[in-house]
Formats: sequence, structure tokens, C-alpha cells
Amino acid sequence: MTHDDTVLIDNFLEMMAVERGSSVNTLAAYRRDLEGASDILAAGLTQAKRQDIEKLVASWSGLAASTLARKTSALRQYFGYLVDEAIIADDPSSALPKPGARQSLPKVLGRDDMDRIFAILEAKAGNPKAGDKDLRLLALIELLYGSGLRASELVELPYNAFLSDRPLLAIKGKGGHQRMVPISKRARAAVARWRATLPEDSKWLFPSRAGHLSRIRLYQMVKELAAEAGIDPATVSPHVLRHAFATHLLEGGADLRVLQTLLGHADISTTQIYTHVDSKRLVELVNARHPLTKIRP
Repeated sequence: MTHDDTVLIDNFLEMMAVERGSSVNTLAAYRRDLEGASDILAAGLTQAKRQDIEKLVASWSGLAASTLARKTSALRQYFGYLVDEAIIADDPSSALPKPGARQSLPKVLGRDDMDRIFAILEAKAGNPKAGDKDLRLLALIELLYGSGLRASELVELPYNAFLSDRPLLAIKGKGGHQRMVPISKRARAAVARWRATLPEDSKWLFPSRAGHLSRIRLYQMVKELAAEAGIDPATVSPHVLRHAFATHLLEGGADLRVLQTLLGHADISTTQIYTHVDSKRLVELVNARHPLTKIRP
């Protein structure tokens, strides 16, 4: 197994445990499946192409249907994680056996849910006795939901990445891909308040004693906030806020190509999990705007 796979599998399983609440048994099985697949592929999973995955699947002949389904699920989710984190550009999982059911859209919070979350955040940050942690949490959620940042991109923002007079923020993903994301006036104001509490020689925008805020701690903070807002914490995570950003933008009129750029997806196929939202909007547009709709039968 390559060094890259060793580190990335650990990071993936950490995400599965914290964000999705996967059981110990599931995590152990996924580790065996992923490490076993990495051992079979000479160049490892991060370098795998479609033909490599086809050979891997061929080596699974004779396995029980349940075992095959689990291995397929582990790899599909792992490759999805690598694409979402911009570690790989092309997802080879199309070579895996197709699941029985269509992939569903990830969990998404409704606008009412977001209203409740921001009501709590703004009440705390607006209190004259607001603490630094209240200001930090408001800035974090404004950036997660307002700009669709990945958890890793958010916690790794350097102190000097943010300038209050600039509406765009340069984001560099783990794969070295850079993109510009818009920062709303609300987010700029929230981050400026938080940034004012930090020393000017701070290396990170969201520092901690060990360096920068960890992804695990961010997951915990988001789930604690969800519980406070009366939302099931199991349905909320930084990744869910990113999906809410995407879904609500599409509902507001954005198109998939714009969304692909904002989310940092190298391949439009990754963004196409949102096509049902876009399709609904297009049907409404045709029904409302097409000339034939104005002709009486």
C-alpha cells in the first residue's frame, strides 16, 4: 500500500466516523476493503484508472453478493471523498458494479433550518457580552454555508487570506487546484469581527493550540449548534452545509456550470448529483416563459 493511500484512508475513515457516525464494525470493514484494494493495485488507489478498477472487480469474482456490495460501497465513497477534496480529478468508480438503487442527493438542510441556525448565531454574536468563540462560530458557518467551502479548506485558511475590502477569496485545495469564491457582505463582516480578536502575527485565520482548528472539532461544533437549533445532529455536518449552499443556489437560479466552479469540482459529473434541483427549475421556467404557454387551446 502506498504512503498516500495510508494517510488518505485514515483521513477518510476519520470523516466517516465523525461526520456520518459510522459504526466501529463498518469502519473496520471499510479499512480492510480499501487497504486490500490498494495492495492489489500497484500504484495505489489515488492513481487508479478505470481499467485498474475493472481488473480489481474481476479479482472479486466468487465473492458473496453482500461482500461485493460492501467493497463497492467503500470504494465508491472513498473515490467520492477524494474528488470532493480535490485530491483526484477523475473518479474511476464508474467501473464498479452499479448499486441497486439510484444514488440519492446528500442530506440537505431546508431554508427554515438555516434560518433557525443563524438566528442563534446572530443572537449570540450580537450580545454585548459575546465571547470570542461566538464570533468564531458565526464566521465559520457564514463561510461554510455562504461560500460552500470544504471543511479542510475552511480550517486551513491562513490569517492573511482574508481582506475585508475584497469580495473574493482565493482557495487552494489539497490537489493544488485554485479557485475564487465569493464572500458575502455578511461573511466579510463576521470574519472581520473574528479576525480583530486575533494577534496580527497569527498564521491561521482559525488557530488552535495545535496549529489550526481541526476538522473533527469543526464537526463537533456544527453538531452542537444543530442540537441547539432543534435539528437532529445526525443530519448536520460541514459537508451538509456545503450541499445546502449548492442546492439553495440552484433553487435561486444558478446553473450547474457556475456551481461546478464555486464548489471546485474538476468534473461536471460530480456536480450532477444536483441535476434534479436544476431540472425542476427548468420545467418551471419553460412553463412560465415559453410562448406556447400564452396561447389558449
